[in-house]
Amino acid sequence: MVLRYTAPKGTRDVLPSEAEIWQQLEGLFHSLAELYGYREIRTPIFERTELFLRGLGEVTDIVQKEMFTFTDRGGRSLTLRPELPAGTVRAFLEHNLAEEGPVCKFRYFGPAFRQERPQAGRYQQFTQYGVECFGSRDPASDAEVIDLAMAFLERAGLAAVELRLNSIGCPICRPAYRSRLLAYLTARVGELCPLCRERMEKNPLRILDCKSPSCRAVVAAAPLTVEHLCPACAEHFAAVKDYLTSLGRSFILAPHLVRGLDYYTNTVFEVVAPGLGAQDAVIGGGRYDGLIETCGGPPTPGVGFAGGLERLLLALAAAGAGPREKRVPLVFLAPLGAAPKELAVRLAHEMRTTGLRVDLDYRSRSLKAQLREADRQGARVVVILGEDELARGKAALKWLDGGGQEEIDLSVLVAYLREKTCSE
Repeated sequence: MVLRYTAPKGTRDVLPSEAEIWQQLEGLFHSLAELYGYREIRTPIFERTELFLRGLGEVTDIVQKEMFTFTDRGGRSLTLRPELPAGTVRAFLEHNLAEEGPVCKFRYFGPAFRQERPQAGRYQQFTQYGVECFGSRDPASDAEVIDLAMAFLERAGLAAVELRLNSIGCPICRPAYRSRLLAYLTARVGELCPLCRERMEKNPLRILDCKSPSCRAVVAAAPLTVEHLCPACAEHFAAVKDYLTSLGRSFILAPHLVRGLDYYTNTVFEVVAPGLGAQDAVIGGGRYDGLIETCGGPPTPGVGFAGGLERLLLALAAAGAGPREKRVPLVFLAPLGAAPKELAVRLAHEMRTTGLRVDLDYRSRSLKAQLREADRQGARVVVILGEDELARGKAALKWLDGGGQEEIDLSVLVAYLREKTCSE
């Protein structure tokens, strides 16, 4: 019996038929974030476990249940990154990047790992993208981050989304809100799910985010964070809303919206898409003015967002949408004989250096077989190179999109194909 290997549970292969849209979305994200001034940063896929304990909070679901943690040969506890912001903060501090300017803006795109129950759009290895802006308390920074998130989703082809917005205050005003929320929840503790009863003392704000029907019914009448903001937080939130309105970004106030990580303050937001069921958020983020200090740095404000690429792909599929980037058409070279094949190899090299996308047949098959292969690959034109054509310094072009057949001099072939395929 031959043993057949399969991908580990909670992971998936990105096959060539899917890779093109992954490449388009990654390229789109990088080019768009660059326009907003966010520079790329790449950090290791594993970090010291303590970084995530301090950065994410020891009572979060990620830390308590979802991290892939292991001990290396030196006895050090390491963890596969469950998210990318913490590593970005560590790199920011380790390399003194604050010296580059009062405001530092970064973007990232890469794999992350969580031991979650696999379900649609959620994997144990997934791809996270996002941005972080360190150094600015200005509510205009919050608006810029949200505007970038919305612009990316729009250009990706996801137009029917909803921006939900809230403020959860700061360390000055949140304790009073927390006390009032606890008093309310304590009176109805019997109606909460078992997990939320555990959260009561350690992280009661997470109860506001619970998807259990019984908890949602309790939360519906719970005190609102925006009713307990201190004057500074209320002013900040009002300014964020004003900036978004001036940018033409519509939003819905979501008074029970919180983020699942302990480091958030003030602005929190998420963007939800139709067709995804209960787990409908494709991007989430907000302000976290205490995160860098928690990770051992000086008090430094920050704001950002992150999204999962797999969830976005699911939303695009549900909407029947996708990025509309134009791909360079394929030129297929069909040599018939040894000398034409030698020429085809040289022509393929020359065409590729000019930006043409080219493939050719390496198996010396019949013209009929090569035409079938060109059609299978979706080629726009087949360049037929036979002994006859070679002797006359010509190539026969067969346009598979209904453009007929023609002959062209070999001396101008590359320039002609580039003009015809890349300019239209």
